[in-house]
Amino acid sequence: MTSVDSNGFPSTPTRLEGKGKATVVCWFLGLGSLMAWNSIMTIADYYYALFPLYHPSRVLTLVYQPFAVGTMLILAYNEAKINTRMRNIFGYILFSLGTLGLIVLDLATGGKGGIGNYIGICIFVAAFGVADAHVQGGLVGDLSFMCPEFIQSMFAGLAASGALTSGLRLMTKAIFDKSNHGLRKGVVLFLAISTAVEFLLSSDLAAAGILTTESESVVDAKDDRLSNKQLLSQNVDYALDLYLIYVLTLSIFPGFLYENTGSHHLGSWYSIVLIAVYNVWDLVSRYIPLIECIKIESRKGLLIACLSRFLLVPAFYFTAKYADQGWMIFLVSFLGLTNGYLTVCVLTAAPKGYKAPEQNALGNLMVVFLLGGIFTGVALDWLWLIGNGKF
Repeated sequence: MTSVDSNGFPSTPTRLEGKGKATVVCWFLGLGSLMAWNSIMTIADYYYALFPLYHPSRVLTLVYQPFAVGTMLILAYNEAKINTRMRNIFGYILFSLGTLGLIVLDLATGGKGGIGNYIGICIFVAAFGVADAHVQGGLVGDLSFMCPEFIQSMFAGLAASGALTSGLRLMTKAIFDKSNHGLRKGVVLFLAISTAVEFLLSSDLAAAGILTTESESVVDAKDDRLSNKQLLSQNVDYALDLYLIYVLTLSIFPGFLYENTGSHHLGSWYSIVLIAVYNVWDLVSRYIPLIECIKIESRKGLLIACLSRFLLVPAFYFTAKYADQGWMIFLVSFLGLTNGYLTVCVLTAAPKGYKAPEQNALGNLMVVFLLGGIFTGVALDWLWLIGNGKF
């Protein structure tokens, strides 16, 4: 008798091997889809040196999000008419060109500040937002009708991009820390490595056709499916979960960590270490739901957990005001741990019980709320500046 896997498919050696390879591919797709943005976040210390009055971590995040959310809304509305594979390829190419553009801009301006240079950086960041909407929504939509392991692997790759960029940033900063113009040299080297990785992913994954494509059964079934409104009404709690997760996370990360944590023994390394700590725990936590006994699947339990995270707001406030860097590192670790864990729990639970085209559409809707939460969190992050004389 042939055994079957958790998704009801025959567990033949060939099929299991193919599933393993696909899981690895999904991880790399996730890695590439946020590497450009995480690069911006990990070199924010350089941008603070160039533009000390312009709040780079907050402004650049605020520039990024309207383009990501706006593009995602358009793509989700027209999801049934869009070629998902071409959508993904376009997004990865745009990521590659954007990271290359940051290097060219820095070299062309000699690493100088000024409003013109800052606007140029904002333009590339806006392009990253457009690319993110193409890639993240497309991937989540396609992977939603395959199996939960693919979604988990893709979101683990997203977190891995943060951990990888943080590791590279710490390495390049250490190499050039004591040399003339060391900060800029480290950033240029870091961006060059990031650009190379993005181009490799774009060429090897997109050109080779590994990105997901729609099967004939999915295309044929598009007319026989629930509407977006019906899908949302049945899954509004999952959408709210994602919204709440990212409202809280982005109201603290990265703006608060760069501008509101004060000066400590780590000096110029402090903010970079905090970003790295968050990214590492965010990565680790996305594998925790693989342990079934500690995975939250209750819809009510997920909502309670997401709401409970808002207790971190006063915790961060009083820690920044009264505690030392050890407590701040602990809180940042917990922020990353809960962010990744709850994200994977929600997205692996939400798509169940629907036809393939409905799962695709629902995946796109989930990303709309995820990005909407990020946008709201970024806006709320500015409230930390009230009363501290930094406006």
